Amino acid sequence: MGDNLRAWHQQDAQEVLNALESSTEGLSPEEAARRLAENGPNALPQARSRGPLKRFLAQFNNLLIYVLIAAAIVTALLGHWVDTGVILAVVVINSVIGFVQEGKAEKALEAIRDMLSPQAMVRRDGRRLSLDAQELVVGDIVFLEPGDKVPADLRLLKLKNLQIQEAVLTGESVPVEKTPESVDAEAELGDRISMAFSGTLVTAGQGMGVVVEAGANTQIGRISSMLSEVQTLTTPLVKAMNVFARWLTLAIVGLAAIVFSFGLLVRDYAAVEMFMAAVALAVAAIPEGLPAILTVTLAIGVQLMASRNAIIRRLPAVETLGSVSIICSDKTGTLTRNEMTVRSVDLPDGLIEITGVGYNPHGGFSRDEKDIEVDNLPQLQMALQAAVLCNDAELQEKDGQWQVNGDPMEGALLTAGIKAGLEQQSLHKDWPRTDVIPFESAHRFMASLNHDHQGHGMVYLKGAPEQVLELCQSVYGDDQALDRDAWLARVDALAARGERVLAFACRPADEGERELDFHALDARFELIGLMGLIDPPREEAIAAVAECQTAGITVKMITGDHAGTAQAIARQLGLAHPDKVLTGRDIDALDDAALRARVPEVDVFARAAPEHKLRLVQALQWHGYVVAMTGDGVNDAPALKQADVGVAMGRNGTETAKEAAEMVLADDNFASIAHAVREGRRVYDNLKKAITFLLPINGGESGSIMAAIFLGLALPIMPLQVLWVNMVSSVGLAMALAFEPAERNVMRRPPRAPGEPMLSLFLVWRIVFVSFWFLCGIFGVFLMSLQLGYSLETARTLAVNTLVVMEVFYLLSVRSLGASQLTIKGLIGTRAVAIAIMVVLSLQMVFTYAPFMQFFFDSTPIGWQEWAGILVVGVVLFFILEIEKRVRAGWSNAHPASA
Repeated sequence: MGDNLRAWHQQDAQEVLNALESSTEGLSPEEAARRLAENGPNALPQARSRGPLKRFLAQFNNLLIYVLIAAAIVTALLGHWVDTGVILAVVVINSVIGFVQEGKAEKALEAIRDMLSPQAMVRRDGRRLSLDAQELVVGDIVFLEPGDKVPADLRLLKLKNLQIQEAVLTGESVPVEKTPESVDAEAELGDRISMAFSGTLVTAGQGMGVVVEAGANTQIGRISSMLSEVQTLTTPLVKAMNVFARWLTLAIVGLAAIVFSFGLLVRDYAAVEMFMAAVALAVAAIPEGLPAILTVTLAIGVQLMASRNAIIRRLPAVETLGSVSIICSDKTGTLTRNEMTVRSVDLPDGLIEITGVGYNPHGGFSRDEKDIEVDNLPQLQMALQAAVLCNDAELQEKDGQWQVNGDPMEGALLTAGIKAGLEQQSLHKDWPRTDVIPFESAHRFMASLNHDHQGHGMVYLKGAPEQVLELCQSVYGDDQALDRDAWLARVDALAARGERVLAFACRPADEGERELDFHALDARFELIGLMGLIDPPREEAIAAVAECQTAGITVKMITGDHAGTAQAIARQLGLAHPDKVLTGRDIDALDDAALRARVPEVDVFARAAPEHKLRLVQALQWHGYVVAMTGDGVNDAPALKQADVGVAMGRNGTETAKEAAEMVLADDNFASIAHAVREGRRVYDNLKKAITFLLPINGGESGSIMAAIFLGLALPIMPLQVLWVNMVSSVGLAMALAFEPAERNVMRRPPRAPGEPMLSLFLVWRIVFVSFWFLCGIFGVFLMSLQLGYSLETARTLAVNTLVVMEVFYLLSVRSLGASQLTIKGLIGTRAVAIAIMVVLSLQMVFTYAPFMQFFFDSTPIGWQEWAGILVVGVVLFFILEIEKRVRAGWSNAHPASA
C-alpha cells in the first residue's frame, strides 16, 4: 500500500505487524515466496525509453534543420556537391550532439536504481539470514547495522541508538535519531522518526523493523515515478529559434514565389531561367551557417563555464541560464557548507559568539562585538572542556581539509574546543575517561566520567536541554538555584535563530565512583550553559545571492529542514522575504491555484518533500518564470528535471541528481551559478549579434538579386558566389562574435522575458536598415562597374569583394549593438575578430586571384584602384552604422519611456 494510503508511522508496532499479518519471528519461506510472486521483486520498474534509432531521427524534427536540408537540396539541384556535403555535415553534427546528450539524460532512473541496497539481513521463521534485497516482501523483519543501506521502507520495532542519514530524501545535514514510538499522522517526511526509508544510510546504532513498503511504493520509488513522469521542457532559445525558422521559411518561400511569378508574367523570362533565379534568391536568403554558429557559440560557452566549475550536460542549457528569472535552491550543501558549526555559547553571565565556519578550527570568541580571551572566563573554559571530553567523535586534517569521524555535531564541538586551545588528545590524557553512558534516543543525553591523575573525578553531561535541565539543581559557578523557566526561554531564543541547542552540565564524582549507573543519575548536576549549532551559509553564497538580486533574479530556498533553521539561514543569505515561510504541511493544504498565488511572495519553503519541490517549480513556471533548481539529493531529482535548468552538486551530489540536471557544479558552490548566469547572458547576447550580423548580409544579397530581376538586369552575384560568401566569409566572421566578452551591464539588467522573440522590433529595424545599405553597396558597385566598361565577370567579382569588405566593417560595428565602436579598442577588436578578418581576407585573395577559383567561380583579377574603391564603401558603411547608433541613443535618452 502506498504511503498516502497508510500512515505506518502513526500506528504502534503491534498494530503494524497485525495489519501486515507478520510477527517479530518473521514470515515463513512459503508465505514470503507467495508474496514475492504476487507483488513482484523489491526493485524499481524499468522505464520505457525510445530506441537509439528513434532518438536519433527525432533530432531532425526541427524547422531550422528543415531549412538547412532545403538549402542542401537546392545546392544539390545546382550540382554543387561540395556545398551540399558541408551543409549536410552541419545537420548531422547537430543531430549527433542532441542524440548523445539525450542518451545521458535517460541514465537518471538507472542512477536511482543503483542506490538501492543489494543485500538485506532478515529473519524468517525465527532464523536470521542474508538475502538479495530484491527478494524482500512486505511483512519481512529486517535488521539494520551501521553502514547498511536501508533496503525498503521499514516501520521500526526495536532499536538501540539508531541514527540514519536521510539527507538524500529530506536535505537535513545531520543524522536523524530514530524511535520505535509512533508519531503524528500529519508528520512531515523528515519527522517520521519511527520509519527507516529505502536508500538512506545507517550511521550509528542498531535496529529492527518490518517492511511496510517495497519497490515502487517506497519513498524513493515514488521519486522515481515522479522523475519518469516529468516532461523535459523546451528551452527559450529553441522556442525562439523555431518561431524564427518558421517565419524565415515562409518569407523565403513567399519571396521566391513572387520573384518567379514576376519574372514569368511581367518580364516574360523563360520558366527554366526564372526557376534558377528563384533558386539563387533562396540560396541568398537562407542563412546556411546559422545552425553552425549557434552550436559553436553554445559550445564555447560550455568550455568557458567548465573553467568556472560549471559543467553543462545539455548544450541549450547554456543560453537558458541567461534568461533565468528565479533560482530555487536546496539549502544543505548548496547554500550552506553541510558542516555543523558552534555559533554561540549561552552562559550564566551572558551570550558569547564564536566566529569561523565549518570544521576548520580557525576563529575566535566575542561578547557584545568585542573579542574576549577564553583564559579569563572559567565558565566558558568549563563548557568547552565538557564539550570535548563528553564526545566520541574525532577531528583530523587531511590534504588541507578538516574532516570528522563520527557525529557532525560532536565534530563541531571539538572544533570549538580547538579554537579555545583545547586539544582533544592532550585533554583526554589529562582527564582520561573512566566510564560513559552513550547517547540514546530514549533518554537523549550522554554522560562521561573522567578522572585526572590526582584522583579527582568529574561527571560531564551533554544532551537535549529539557532532559539536562531536569537533572540540574544549580548553575556552575553560581550559588543560586536553577531557574528552569528562564533557561528554557534562553533555549527558545537560540532555536529562534535557527540553531540546534545542546545543554552541558557537570558534577564532581563521588569518592570511589568508577562506574556510571544510569538509574543513579539524579538532580545533583550544575548547569554549565547552552551551545547553539548551525550549518552556516557559504560566504561566497551570500555574495552570489546579492549579485543575482542585482541582476533581477529572485533566489528562493526550498529545504527539508525545519522552518526556524531555514528562516535563520535566509536572513544571513539576504533573501528578499526571509520571514515568510511555507512548510510542506502548508503546501499540502493549498490546491494548485492557491499555491500559484502564494509562491511569488514567499522565498523560504521548509520541510519540503520531493512532491512539494516539484509542485513549487511547476507553480513558478505557470507564472512564466524561467526557473533554475539546485540540489544534491535524490529528493531533488524530479524538481531538477522539471526546472528549465536543473543544477546538481558535483562533489556531494548523488548520481541521480546529476543525471537529472542540465548543469553540474564541480565545486558545489552556489556562487558558480552567478558566473554561469553571466555566461548564459553573454552567450545569448553573442547569438543575437551573430543573427544581426548574418541576416542583413542575406538580406542585401537577396535584395540585390530581386532588384536585378525587377529591373530586368543580369544577376550581380551568381548562386555559387553567394554560397561562397555565406559558407566561408559570413560564417568565418560570425564565428568571431562567439568569443566577444560580456557587455558591461550584463548583470545589472533584468532577465529577458521568456516569450521574447529572437527578432525584437529593434533587431528587425536594424536588419532592414543594414540590409538596405548592403543592397546599395552590392548593386551600386555592380552597376557602376558595368557603366565604367568592366566585363560582367569583373563586375560580379567587384560586387562579391565589396560584399565581403562590407561584412568586415559591419563586424566591427555589430560587436556592440548599442555602444559606439569609434574607439581604438572598438576598431582593433578582440584577438578572435583580428584572426577572422585576416583569414577571410586571405581567402578572398584566393577567390580573386587563384586560377582554379576563377575557373569555378568565374572571378577575375582586380587592381589596387578597385580595392581602394571597395575599401571606401566599407568605411562609409561603418560610419553610417555608427551615426545610426548615436541618433538612436539620443532618441532613447530624450524619450526614455519609449526606449
